[in-house]
Order: sequence, then C-alpha cells, then structure tokens
Amino acid sequence: MKSLTFLIKPASSLCNMRCRYCFYEDIADNRTQKHMGIMSENTAERIISEAFRLVSPGGMITFMFQGGEPTLAGLDFFRNFLALEEKYAKAGVYCHHAIQTNGFCLTEEWAQFFREHKFLVGLSMDGTQAIHDNFRIDAAGHGTWEKTTKALNLLDQFQVETNILCVVTGQVAKKASQVYRALTQLGRHPMQFIPCLDPIEAERGKEFYSLKPDAYGKFLCNLFDCWYRDWKAGNYVSIRLFDDYLRILMRMNPSTCAAGGACGSYLVVEGDGSLYPCDFYVLDNWKIGNIMETDVQEALASSASIRFVQEGTQRPAQCKSCRYFPICRGGCKRDWTQEHKNYYCTSFKTFFDYSLSRLQEMARVAMGR
Repeated sequence: MKSLTFLIKPASSLCNMRCRYCFYEDIADNRTQKHMGIMSENTAERIISEAFRLVSPGGMITFMFQGGEPTLAGLDFFRNFLALEEKYAKAGVYCHHAIQTNGFCLTEEWAQFFREHKFLVGLSMDGTQAIHDNFRIDAAGHGTWEKTTKALNLLDQFQVETNILCVVTGQVAKKASQVYRALTQLGRHPMQFIPCLDPIEAERGKEFYSLKPDAYGKFLCNLFDCWYRDWKAGNYVSIRLFDDYLRILMRMNPSTCAAGGACGSYLVVEGDGSLYPCDFYVLDNWKIGNIMETDVQEALASSASIRFVQEGTQRPAQCKSCRYFPICRGGCKRDWTQEHKNYYCTSFKTFFDYSLSRLQEMARVAMGR
C-alpha cells in the first residue's frame, strides 16, 4: 500500500461536553455497547504495527484522532503512541497526525506536544459566540466559547497548525456572514463547515437544530459571497468544501470522500479495537472486525466493507443527467434519503447555479489562464 489512514477513537464516545446536536452520541446510543473504553497500549501498538507492515517505502500513514473527545485518553496515551511509532518505523514511510478536539482540556503542555510532533489540530467552534454557547455546552450546561477561544489562542501562541470546524445547524445557516466574520476575526485559520446530522432513523428536518435543504443552499451562497469577496481583495481564506470544488475544476483530487464521490478512504478504530468503514457508521451492522483479531487487509475484504464501498458508488439516475454532477459527485452517503437521493440535492443545485461561474474564474486564475 502507498497510503493508509486510521481514524482512531482513543476515548470512544466519552466527552466532557454536551453539544445539543452531537451525532456521535446518537450513534453510540444506537449500538449494543455505547462506550467501548479507553484504548489500551496493546490496541494502539497493534494499529501501528499493522500500518507499518502494510505501507511500503515512499508511502504515507495518517493517524487521525477523534471522539467523543480524544484528549480524555490523556497526554500520556499520545506520548506512548508516538514512542510506539518509533519502535515500528521503517525507512521511507512517513506519518501524519491530526486530532479533532473541543479544546476543553488543552494546556501549554498539550500545545507544546502538538507543535513538537507537527499535529494538525481541528478545533470545533460554531460561528458566533451566541450560537456556539447555545449549542456547545459543558456538562453543567454552560457555554464554552471563552474556553474554546482561549484554546485557540494557546495553539496560535505555540504555532500549532490549526483549523476550525463549524457544524452548520439551522441557526448557523441563517447567519452565514456573521459566522464567517466571527471566525475570520479569530485569526488566519482554514475552516470547514459540515451540515448538522439529524438522529438516525428520525425524519429529517424535525429537530430544533435541523438544517433544511433550502436553508443550506442559502447558507452556501451567502458564505461563498463572503469568501469570494475576500479573494477578490487579495485575501484567500481556506474553506474546505470550496477548496475541493476548486481542486475538482483544476483536475485535482479533492481532500474529502464526500467531495470525491466515493466511500472507503479510511478505517475507524474504536476504543476496544473494533473496526468500521466510516465515522458516520460506527454501528453494529457495519462492524468489519477488530484490530486485535483481524488484519487490515482482511477487514477491507470483508463482505460488510465491500458492500459499504459499493453502496457509496451508487447514484440515482437524476445524478447522471445533472450538469453539476462532475463537480458535485453526489455528496456524502450519510445524507442520502431512502429514495437514494442526496437530502441536500436542491441545496447544491442552488449553490452551483449561483456560484459556478465565479468558481471557474478562480480556478482559471489559479492555473494561470
């Protein structure tokens, strides 16, 4: 293999916050075992040894840490993890590390560790302070904006590469320009905006935080206006979804599986070593093995894994006839309805109707045409 990516949950679903829309809390509630424990050193070692066994010289291993809240595994877990990497390292194989955190536990010691080992840190922040404090609350029900911005300042102080992840709820969607301004005022950080998920099996659009297609389409258009305006003024702000559309227009591979129109780009490892094909499908019926008992190639060749990847390539007939399919590619499998249509199909059509000519302009400039 030339590359291999693991999304590791060292603290399983354990979290020190109580975000009102948490999709992983919902996933954990819908499986037999909600919390799978803090990952042991033996499990971590098995992940690392498998990775180095499979990736050939010149290749790349990516270890991404998520949760729940991954820092609850403790800093020693991460120190030991990197020490084990040194034990199994082989010439010409490179490792990249990333972590998604709420920032609640971050200290100077954490920041120094991230800088020393070149971690990419994703920090979860939901737009304006008012929106953030309404949705991203601690165990006592208090808002966490001040705590999170302190974490961001600490990461900046230690020059840690940091991006901001914002969950787009219905409330965020109404205030695209205010959210963009609030986040860009925090410093120069790449940003990622991901649609909020409704609970599994629930009717879409019925939660108080739900993001409906019309609102998402308007949000993307308004966000694009802010982004494009900054670009015209000579200030390029990285927004991952828009970056990916530019990459596609420039005949480059996008950075996410959703933008690429295919599933199966990484393996999830839960706290007990259980393996799954996607962060949105860490459910009993999608378990494809356990790292302590199953080698990676066997897991990837399992019937559940093959079925997951095959389902991820299926698109309804209207996708193939849509003029935007070459750039849209159908989106994320988690957003598909029972009719096998993307819930946000009309959102993306609205967005591309509004923005495609300007995206093409930006791509031409980037390519020097």
